[in-house]
Amino acid sequence: MSHDRFAPLTPGVLHPADRDPRAWVAPTVATVLLTVLEPVALLVGAMSAMATDSCGPDDCSQDLMTALDVVHWTMLFGGILTLCAWLTSWVLPWKPRWLALRVAAAFLSLVPPLFLILLVFNLPKG
Repeated sequence: MSHDRFAPLTPGVLHPADRDPRAWVAPTVATVLLTVLEPVALLVGAMSAMATDSCGPDDCSQDLMTALDVVHWTMLFGGILTLCAWLTSWVLPWKPRWLALRVAAAFLSLVPPLFLILLVFNLPKG
């Protein structure tokens, strides 16, 4: 019998009972949402510099210039955070113990693109 239920468990070997059957859900949902959110966030973030076209970069309000600085830094560091959190949600061990951290990492990977989109659509007047 190759599938003896009462066989001793060997340490370091992942047995089917140790695997979380829902481990793939949160990373998959984050992946699907990121395939839509990330290109939109990069597009609106790259086009945010055009907010200074009406006033020129020298005559724009300080609020607008500060918001654009936040947009550009969010594009840089938010992309790194998104990638790290997304990878973390996939590579954590697929055991029930790691479910909460996996869901948190998947959710965290969605925050920078959402923040960037909301920030660009709410830029102050120039």
